Amino acid sequence: MRSLRTGLSLAALVTGAVMLVTAPAAHAADTPLRDLAAAKGKVVGTAVTGSKLTGSYGDIAGAQFGSLTPGNAMKWGTVEPTQGSFNWTEADQIVAFAQAHNQQVRGHTLVWHSQNPSWLTNGTWTSAQLSSLLQNHISTEVGRYKGEIAAWDVVNEPFNEDGTYRSTLWYNGLGANYIAQALTWAHAADPAAKLYINDYNVEGVNAKSTALYNLVKSLKTAGVPIDGVGLQAHLILGQVPAGLQQNIQRFADLGVDVAITELDVRMALPADSGKLAQQKADFKSVVAACAAVTRCVNITVWGFTDSDSWVPSTFPGYGAATPYDENYAPKPAYYGIAEALGGTTTTPPSGSCSATYGVTSQWNTGFTGQVTIACTGTALSSWNATWTYGAGQQITQAWNATCTQSGAAVTCTNASYNGTVPDGGSVTFGFNASWSGSNPVPVVTLG
Repeated sequence: MRSLRTGLSLAALVTGAVMLVTAPAAHAADTPLRDLAAAKGKVVGTAVTGSKLTGSYGDIAGAQFGSLTPGNAMKWGTVEPTQGSFNWTEADQIVAFAQAHNQQVRGHTLVWHSQNPSWLTNGTWTSAQLSSLLQNHISTEVGRYKGEIAAWDVVNEPFNEDGTYRSTLWYNGLGANYIAQALTWAHAADPAAKLYINDYNVEGVNAKSTALYNLVKSLKTAGVPIDGVGLQAHLILGQVPAGLQQNIQRFADLGVDVAITELDVRMALPADSGKLAQQKADFKSVVAACAAVTRCVNITVWGFTDSDSWVPSTFPGYGAATPYDENYAPKPAYYGIAEALGGTTTTPPSGSCSATYGVTSQWNTGFTGQVTIACTGTALSSWNATWTYGAGQQITQAWNATCTQSGAAVTCTNASYNGTVPDGGSVTFGFNASWSGSNPVPVVTLG
């Protein structure tokens, strides 16, 4: 629904190569989510930020998910910020990554009231001009990726909460028929792509979802090319609609596919073991509802890591909405998805703490590093982090910890003020060190 925010993760601090290691390294499930989903005839996907598709972020995105949705890269304001001047860089990057990892791409989104370029929203257009602009945009973008996009969110968020049409540039200028026109133009540009209408707060049976149902029914009757309905599923902790599976089924009974397109479950911060357990149950419930309906074909999470989530910047005080934490460690929510898809998981019953090592800057003789210690489902009252350098690196200074080094072995213990790491919390310490020749990343062990 909204943009993926730029998270202040450790990776964002790195100048140069990203060097991240998480210890202990146990992952949630023996079988990747994409394989569990495929065994049930489903596709599990994630929204992504193209510039982050390297290092741990890229590894997880490629290994765990069978489809990618560009968070912002295909929106009108991104691809044509100035009329007639196009920027396909990030969109092309995501498509290339997906192809290299045998993944589908969900195009998002062609017609929306938000994130449009200022030249479009500030212009004064006749209906004929507006129609021509929209047709050209759809034809250009869909045509560029013909044969490379499995499905498009053609029209995004056309309804108000009461089921009336949202007042937008498109509805006000072209009337409700803009939806049928957009679908028709998209189909002409790529007849093989599945075409969706996508909206939020339509997961349960209510006035808004019924308006969407009636629209899809009328489009089908009129012969307009409509292949699917997207239920965004931006949910609040503990508030999965009771009628979700029933609602998915009624859309499927119209003869269209259904996708959960933007799933996340936000909670009031800080996270704790109780909230994370409820979040696991919520993710599991949503995925199970989709798994139970044959024509529910895709479940996409709106960013797989909390460091790439739109929630904190949009809902102050809320966050932790995705299946992975900011250090790329799987949360209980990940296990909920896996279990709903028939997987067996090895989630530690008492929770775990992890230490993430990163290099934040590096020069010809030295570097600055930091280690973040984070806990989920448990807590620490004190800590020490140990690792062994493999290329003669030597720590020269440390802060927020006491670090000693004997040969290659490094031990860092908490300061008097930061030994406590609460459930759902984290602490970070940093250091300067020298290096020569190479600077391989060590594996950190917590004690």
